[in-house]
Amino acid sequence: MRAFFFIVLWLIGLQGLCQTTTGRVVGRLTHQNSPIEFAHIVLLNSPYGSTSNEKGDFALDAIPAGHYKLQASSIGYQTHTVNITIKAGEKSVIDVELEEDASQLQEVVITGTMKEVSKMSSPIPVEVYAPSLFLKNPTPNIFEALSMVNGVQPQINCNVCNTGDIHINGLEGPYTMILIDGMPIVSSLATVYGLAGIPNSLVKRIEVVKGPASTLYGSEAVGGVINIITKEPQSSPKLKMDVYGTTLAEYNADIASAFKVRKSSALVGVNYFNFWKKWDINNDNFTDATLQQRASIFIKWNFYRPAGKNFSLAARYVYENRWGGELQWTPAYRGSDVIYGESIYTNRAELIGNYQLKGRQDLNIDFSYNYHLQDSYYGTTSYLADQHTSFMQLRWNKKIGQHDWLAGIPLRYTYYDDNTTGTLSADGKNMPGITFLPGVFIQNEITFTEKFSILAGARYDHHNAHGNIFTPRISFKVSPNSTNTIRLTGGSGYRVVNLFTEEHAALTGARQVIIKNNLDPERSWNVNLNYAKNILLKSGYLNLDGSLFYTYFTNKIIGDFISDPQKIIYDNLSGHAVSRGLTLNADMSLSNSFKVLTGITLMDVFQIDSEGKTQQQLHAPGFSGNFTLSYSLPVSRLSFDLTGRVTGPMHLPVVPNDFRPSLSPWFSIVNLQVTKPINRDLEIYIGVKNLLNFLPQDPLLRPFDPFDKTISVNNPNGYTFDTSYNYAPLQGIRALVGVRWTIR
Repeated sequence: MRAFFFIVLWLIGLQGLCQTTTGRVVGRLTHQNSPIEFAHIVLLNSPYGSTSNEKGDFALDAIPAGHYKLQASSIGYQTHTVNITIKAGEKSVIDVELEEDASQLQEVVITGTMKEVSKMSSPIPVEVYAPSLFLKNPTPNIFEALSMVNGVQPQINCNVCNTGDIHINGLEGPYTMILIDGMPIVSSLATVYGLAGIPNSLVKRIEVVKGPASTLYGSEAVGGVINIITKEPQSSPKLKMDVYGTTLAEYNADIASAFKVRKSSALVGVNYFNFWKKWDINNDNFTDATLQQRASIFIKWNFYRPAGKNFSLAARYVYENRWGGELQWTPAYRGSDVIYGESIYTNRAELIGNYQLKGRQDLNIDFSYNYHLQDSYYGTTSYLADQHTSFMQLRWNKKIGQHDWLAGIPLRYTYYDDNTTGTLSADGKNMPGITFLPGVFIQNEITFTEKFSILAGARYDHHNAHGNIFTPRISFKVSPNSTNTIRLTGGSGYRVVNLFTEEHAALTGARQVIIKNNLDPERSWNVNLNYAKNILLKSGYLNLDGSLFYTYFTNKIIGDFISDPQKIIYDNLSGHAVSRGLTLNADMSLSNSFKVLTGITLMDVFQIDSEGKTQQQLHAPGFSGNFTLSYSLPVSRLSFDLTGRVTGPMHLPVVPNDFRPSLSPWFSIVNLQVTKPINRDLEIYIGVKNLLNFLPQDPLLRPFDPFDKTISVNNPNGYTFDTSYNYAPLQGIRALVGVRWTIR
């Protein structure tokens, strides 16, 4: 904590070095003579920015004389850019009229093509979610917030430690790549921990691409990509706070501050989450949810360069202490067989950046690094692991006539070590896993007409263990008019597996690791047909979006822990897996302040072995849906938000002769929130989570004997302690109250 306060005081002290004011800009944003409040105003390629107030007014101070491009943007309106000249000692006045963008199809997206294009122009279907959606159901981390996204399922894999991963279209978590500002910094060891601790107040938007994207992003981008894009410091408020608590004694605080330092602008965010009260609603003598204390700090700098080139840096540090287990557990029992507990200490540091090279060519260097240290005990099983992941990429953009080229040379290095037999050599010596993955990719988008374009790309990687890997992709986009778009995309994804990060709890005892054959990379081939329709209504708009998807998956690497208790035998699956289905989304907004965002996903996910035997994928519901209903009262300025998720039956990990059903029941988690603004800078909100008070049944097997000490006593079915039977949160109905405060 002393280091944290030192950093904050140092940054505040630097504010005194800011440049002397030489000019200012004032103005107003309107649409049909009505003010546009809380819009973003920035001077491009500079550290200067602001937001408009409730009257649409804005002001930019302390601006050196010169020529600039002023950009104004707001949700629901088309982005507008205008040239302005700032003169020393003078005030420039500019009023901007924004045009309504009812379809929201002009939103800028990056993830599908690795460069900024409008959502309508993107040949790859990209779903965009603004942070305002997640404010309708506050959560302490991005992991839980993603449950509001159709087709995306945050899945808890352990009922005691609450570790989990994110499924897209039914594929398991390791096949989802998580990016922050386009950088692959959330690794397989730390999916849930990497997503925890990102202050929600720093999120500008979340982009989701469903289906393989390995052509651009490499390994892990098999099932899809989730890109968390953070805000720009120059358009962020000086201070923003969001603090809430629940009746279960969960407390969360997000604090963000933006300021200028010399020729740069900076954004600092702090997140703190505390849930340290034991609850046992189902009376099994185990905590219903993992107790947690988490703190993180995120700092982002944008540096102003006279040539207008980009240079940005961001860093984050996360510390977390979490535990779950028997109610009598204390840290004194950590690692013992007296009282059962699962305790995890996490230290994580990240650095990401982008530097645009000088010259006429659009050349960028992207880089990231993350360090993850995990010190865990699962009962008596110790798991101590550290992982270093470094990434660097030279990226080139060039538009030549109808051709829009993108090329890159990526390099990825991963070091992984732990205290299990998974990282031991045949002679018993420590053998950390090292992955060296250089590659090259190229992509060309050809625009034949405004109505028809093709995107084609290919990537070549060389893995130090798996050898050469080739992943192509092609997409066709047809737009008969401005309100209809059809996209057909096909491509390949791959994943090179760190064998010992995904089954670490099973790596106990003196097991010998056997790799049965030369392992091939896991591969997937995908076809996606997407149709987007925008309908202008007399009193609003309606956006419809639907996709048919089919993914064929081969070479899945599985670990056999059963055949020989002295060995772990790894081999590729002698068969294939399939994920297929349909997803539909609808977004409607009416002038009477009623808004609806809803979606449904129907899917069938299974694998077939070489003998033709079919097995359904665990934790992949046949159907799921999301809904958000919002309504505002103009007089009282009260806003009502009803959010929820419906989940159909899914196959669960049962044991032989298990008395629990192998299929979960369908269920719904519904939340209600009421928000009241006190003034333009302060608002309070109250709500109820899990309004229907749904709780899963029998999540733990034999919770009265977690160390299996009496396994042979009155146990005809031979049950052992098991924590993996999970299909819904173990927290029942609870109320929350919070406050949001902004200084602009």
